Amino acid sequence: MTEITDIFFDLDHTLWDFDTNSGLTFKKIFTEQNIELDINKFLVVYEPINLEYWKLYRNEKIGKAELRYKRLKTTFDKLNFEISDKLINKISEDYITYLPSFNYLLDGAKDLLDYLKDKYNLHIITNGFEEVQRIKLEKSKINHYFNVVVTSESVGVKKPNPKVFEFALNEANVSADNSIMVGDSLEADVLGALAVGISPIYLSKVKHSVDERIISVKALSEIKRYL
Repeated sequence: MTEITDIFFDLDHTLWDFDTNSGLTFKKIFTEQNIELDINKFLVVYEPINLEYWKLYRNEKIGKAELRYKRLKTTFDKLNFEISDKLINKISEDYITYLPSFNYLLDGAKDLLDYLKDKYNLHIITNGFEEVQRIKLEKSKINHYFNVVVTSESVGVKKPNPKVFEFALNEANVSADNSIMVGDSLEADVLGALAVGISPIYLSKVKHSVDERIISVKALSEIKRYL
């Protein structure tokens, strides 16, 4: 990888510890709203439902408002917990407001960024909402590592749409051949990057080789072996 000059990172689940920060956000909201529901039971049901709705959102099958409402409504319904639409909408609004105030990063994130910052140009490509992603970077004190930050909302389409990656390459003024994409989503990050000629590094909880073109790691610290 001697010709690599630029590295693009996904944010949520790749650098920013989404699950921890999301759990703390819901805990704060449940306390404020006096919601008598065990937070751990809620999260066990909510997390896979959230991922499914994000997949629908990523594939342009639902919009932002529908994503925010239905992931909560579906979770409460599955838990047989009675709650009004008014309160669901309040939780949804507070969630977006509070989420960036928690700033846990995945293990090894800052160490890896420190290792890479003087060797490569670093950038972000994220499907997360415009209004919160930049705050997450600032609050977690990693915004200074990145030259270009591209959100899908700023482009008008979402990863894995090639337009997102092409936009990011143009903003960074770099070719795909000289770039790497690091992300946790096989579809959005890895296959999306491959489609435009960017070499991917797949951050997967279960380390497995997808095919010979893909480097797969279980932890961020392992990336140092390749860069």
